[in-house]
Amino acid sequence: MTHPFLDLAPLSAARFAAIEDRVARLLGTRQDVVIMQGEALLPLEGAIRGTAGPGTTALNVITGPYGQTFGDWLRDCGATVIDLAVPFHTAVTAEQIRAAFAEHPGIDFVSLVHAEAATGNTNPVAEIGEVVREHGALFYLDAVASIGAEPVLPDAWGVDLCVIGAQKAMGGPAGVSAVSVSARAWDRMAANPGAPRRSYLSLLDWKERWVDGGRKALLHAPAQLEMLALEACVERIEGDGLETVMNRHRAAARSTRAGAVALGGGLEPYVHEERDAAPVATTLRVPAGVVASELVSRALASDPALPLAAGGGALAKEMVRVNHYGADATAGAVRGSLAALGAALAEKGLAVNVEAALRAADEGDWR
Repeated sequence: MTHPFLDLAPLSAARFAAIEDRVARLLGTRQDVVIMQGEALLPLEGAIRGTAGPGTTALNVITGPYGQTFGDWLRDCGATVIDLAVPFHTAVTAEQIRAAFAEHPGIDFVSLVHAEAATGNTNPVAEIGEVVREHGALFYLDAVASIGAEPVLPDAWGVDLCVIGAQKAMGGPAGVSAVSVSARAWDRMAANPGAPRRSYLSLLDWKERWVDGGRKALLHAPAQLEMLALEACVERIEGDGLETVMNRHRAAARSTRAGAVALGGGLEPYVHEERDAAPVATTLRVPAGVVASELVSRALASDPALPLAAGGGALAKEMVRVNHYGADATAGAVRGSLAALGAALAEKGLAVNVEAALRAADEGDWR
């Protein structure tokens, strides 16, 4: 008995390399792109451990939980870490980055999350990249949530290590991820005695055994189904057009934000300024006396498929996330989420106007 998922021919090195090339085109990069066989935490950690060590002075920008994780990894590598934390309802600015360099001129590594889906903010990477280039620091960027929802341009922005995952705005699988690596990032790894070797975390293993070998032989058996899903995901984006996919996410974010404001009931955007709000997901602050996780549970009771979630950790009490990314970057997902949240708030005795919320959401440009 055959099965279409279980009886596939082995994925060849040439097919693997071709998928990498398509990901590189999506990023508009001439850097080496390595697809890693695991969720994006794999290259995120591998890139830090490969390039940071006791001689590193790192500026670690914290605009959400992932920035905190990166700081922990950097310290574990022996790096001197300067944390630049801003409130989660806003974004970091290029001026704040410039001030950090002025105060700590020895900074030679900058870690930043582009869009924090967990908090709903996005950072101005192009402007920050200019400052980082001026000071010659290595620039590490987590673009896992932003790719597909907004421009990600590692070459134009001077990003040395750009990590992406397909499971959010790209609408693809979670089991594979990719990182673009600049020549000077490879040099930093080669000079780092603490860089992982003969390890699943090792980017240098991929460099020496895959990239330098002309991409003829894979290091190990690829995640076959996930690689094929990634290929299909990129093919779909190419067919629709990246700008079209990003426009859908921008429309979803604008419609959700406008609808939440019109809904009332004390629900309000968590990220104060729209310019700081990520198009991949919209976060909302619940009114006093309402627990976000309970509100989400009540809303999902009407339709479990809605892209609603409570914030993580302590944010579970105050934050609702509308995860309008990938297949849920649609008017229907936004309208359904607003209607369900409105009904759940009304059950709490709060005055809401669902019709006004839906009208405001419908005014978004869904072209």
